[in-house]
Formats: sequence, structure tokens, C-alpha cells
Amino acid sequence: MVGAIQDGRSEPFTLGEFAEAGRDRLSLRVVLGGRGLGRKVLEPMTNRPGLALTGFYGHFAWRRLQVIGKAEHAYLTSLEPAVRVERVRSLFSRRAYCLIYTCGMTVPPEVLEIAGEAGASVLVTDRLTREFMHESAFVMAELASPRAKIYGTMVDFAGLGILIEGDPGLGKSETALGLIKRGGALIADDLTHLRKDVASGAIVGSAVEVARDYMEIRGVGIIHVPSVFGVMSVVREKRLDLVITLKRLKEVEGELDRAGGERRMRRLLGNDVPQVVLPVSEGRDLVTLVETAAQQHKLRLAGHDAMQRLDERLCANAIAKMKTT
Repeated sequence: MVGAIQDGRSEPFTLGEFAEAGRDRLSLRVVLGGRGLGRKVLEPMTNRPGLALTGFYGHFAWRRLQVIGKAEHAYLTSLEPAVRVERVRSLFSRRAYCLIYTCGMTVPPEVLEIAGEAGASVLVTDRLTREFMHESAFVMAELASPRAKIYGTMVDFAGLGILIEGDPGLGKSETALGLIKRGGALIADDLTHLRKDVASGAIVGSAVEVARDYMEIRGVGIIHVPSVFGVMSVVREKRLDLVITLKRLKEVEGELDRAGGERRMRRLLGNDVPQVVLPVSEGRDLVTLVETAAQQHKLRLAGHDAMQRLDERLCANAIAKMKTT
């Protein structure tokens, strides 16, 4: 079970997924859906088809989402009805599959009719054209980023995004619960959604939407974390900084470096994430161990290596003894 990843993806997203993701952030509304919502957005960018509307189709970026702003709308309105219909129909005949009207404009009935015949989609946003095009770039970049779901519980603790993974019954959720009681915050329980941020290259973890803010604790049942511990006990998403892998003691006995000199990495979405393997056995306080591992990781990031310091001290002590003999 450790390392099990579901539906890793870096393939194009659909227009329907974009409409859903932009419903709040971009104030997007679907006026005409049709089969166009199932189309893949092959080039995650927007395009203002000004030249195409004049009848010039050289280098027409049909793979992008076509944005109709006030300038395009005013130009179409200035045309004779027959010419206007011909120009709009030509966009779809050249494989355009989506028009997005900005500034809260009303979509003309003839445009809806032509789009419906072509199986295309029409969306509307209240945003200004420049604002929409700017913000939509971020939404599409997020949708296009590599992503996967991994079995594990993720928390925000001591400023770190920590993923706790391991076989069922090893105490992932219970350990996370203890960290929440010590000031941490839940990100996701049992199944964590990972995506690679295209700007920073970092991996970001979040909950599967339907299970957000909930935990399953054996013997207790399902709990709504913010209702029990307050609104500060949950975080929507967090950069993944450390992976804690829980394993039964018999699985790793004799394999682990007790001094901690070995640096393990967990490969996720093409990134190497620092990993700590913790043996699980009766009587071990996993909450304290994970808390200590988190603080140790922060010290290493700050340049403090306990093993190196101890080694230097032992060497200095040995040298001092040699000088006195």
C-alpha cells in the first residue's frame, strides 16, 4: 500500500474542467454547453480572434479558447447580419470549439444557434477582458500541471507540509490527529491530492474536495475537524516538504541507519522529496517522533546537522586525548 498512487495525470484538461475551476475565480457561467464541454483544451491559452473575424484566418489559433471582448463584439455588431453570421460560422468551421464573452455581455441569439449547430460551447464572464485573460492563465496552468492522488494523510505542522503514508492500521490518521492537537492543521486525510506547481516546480498537496475537512478515526468514527478543533485546524493546500513513511518494525529491522546519516528521498511527480522512515511497534509515540522529525528537518534546512556536529565533537575529543597522552 505504501507508495500507491492513483491516476497520475499530465494530459490536457477538458473545457468542462476549466469551466468548473473558473466558476468562482473567473466568474464563469456556461451559456451553452453541448458536447464541446468534453473537448480537451490542447493549448491552455486564450486568443482574441480579431483578425479571424475580419476574414483573415492565417495562423488562426483554434486550439486556444476564443475570447470575445467589447472590441470584437462591437465589430461584429457593425457588420451586416448576413456577414456577421458568415464570420461567426467561419470560426467554428475552422475548428474553434469555445467562445467566451467578457464584461457580462449578452450573447447574441444567432451566435448561440451557430455554436449549437457546431457542437461548440459558449461561456460568459463578468470580468473585464484583460482581467479575465490574465487570471485564466493561472487557472489553466494549474489544471495543466502534473497531478496524482496518493494514499496518505497530510498535515501542516511547524510550517512544513508533511505527508504521512503507510499501510492501513499503522496509525496515520491518529498521528495526524495528535499533531493537530499540538497546533498543526489538517490538509487531507487518507487520500491526498498532489499537483506540481508549474511556476515554482514545487509539489502542492490538498484534499479530495468531497472529503475536505473530515477525518476517519478508528473507534471514534468520522469527525469534522474544524467543528472539533476550530477553523484554524484546517488548511486548504500546502507545499509538500517532508514524507513520513510508517512501516512495521519487522519490515525495516536491520535496514535503517540508527544514527540518521542516511538521507532518503521519495520520488513524487518527478521531484525528490525528503523522506523519513519510522518503524512502528507497540509503545512507540508516533506523534512525538513525527514532531521531532519535522523539527530535525527544519534544522537541517537551516544548516544544522546533529550527526555532523557530534562527529566533529568526537573527533575533537579524540584529538585532545591524543595530545595529553
